[in-house]
Amino acid sequence: MSESNPWAWYSDPEVLRLERDRIFRSAWHYVGHAGRLPEGPSYFACETGGIPVVVTRDVDGRLRAFLNVCRHRGAGVASGEGRRETLQCPYHAWTYGLDGRLRSAPRSAEDDLDEVALVPLRLESWGQFLFVNADPDAPWLELELKLPFDPSELVFSERVDYSLAANWKVAVENYLECYHCPVAHPGFSRLVDVDPDAYALVGANDVWSQYGRAREGDRRCVFHLVWPGLKINVYPGFANLSIGPVWPESPERTVGFLDYFFGADVDARTAQELIEFDDQVGREDTALVESVQRGVRSGLVEHGRLLPESERLIAGFQRKVAEALT
Repeated sequence: MSESNPWAWYSDPEVLRLERDRIFRSAWHYVGHAGRLPEGPSYFACETGGIPVVVTRDVDGRLRAFLNVCRHRGAGVASGEGRRETLQCPYHAWTYGLDGRLRSAPRSAEDDLDEVALVPLRLESWGQFLFVNADPDAPWLELELKLPFDPSELVFSERVDYSLAANWKVAVENYLECYHCPVAHPGFSRLVDVDPDAYALVGANDVWSQYGRAREGDRRCVFHLVWPGLKINVYPGFANLSIGPVWPESPERTVGFLDYFFGADVDARTAQELIEFDDQVGREDTALVESVQRGVRSGLVEHGRLLPESERLIAGFQRKVAEALT
């Protein structure tokens, strides 16, 4: 067995400050799907990785992303989503076009407008899935994930938000192993063969993957974790995919969401049954990770232990964290 990273890293505010600066500020973050921006001028606002974001589709159809921060006094210029041709700050009515340029500012000289614009963010897409990055020089992910279907053919169903009373790394590490599945997830373990010979763990290029199959038939499942905390899940059976990030709200609280997509031929009842099944697995994991957080918070044990095979994806993730912090 190998030692885990120090447990102090899972509750220390200074460690979280470093993680936000060295990990999340330069990472690619999933913000939503292109269907949230219908044809014509439209926008949606969100927060991801601690960064307020607004994504727009201009009259020319071009997609853009900006820091959702007014260049005047720092208020958010947009909330929610919808169709409109401008974004107006609710503080002093500074108004921006969907291309980010300042169009009007009460009591200011007209020749001052050209000097001001919303801060642009990198925006890239993987099929219908949209990602942003605050680092203009960050290389694109070039995701080449093994999925049993073409994700571009999926239809959005719903978004589920959640929060955990645990450090974000505890949540990610729980996701990266199924060693706990026979004990903690009886329903999942009845559906998926979680025996080590049937459940493959593969880690490479900042993507850690778990490949499994249903206990009955030849239906496949896959669970990808894309650095630092993006989950992409496919359950056995009909075409389904959920995607969403986890990120730290505080040293001991994690927030995130999952967007659920299904094949066009999957009826609403069947889709809802899978979402409810996944929610049950999630509630089981919530109890586990919150228990872990109470344990690491005690400060009485410096390190955990990792099994060389069953927890090797965790080891890879922890090495990546340690490289960023040290």
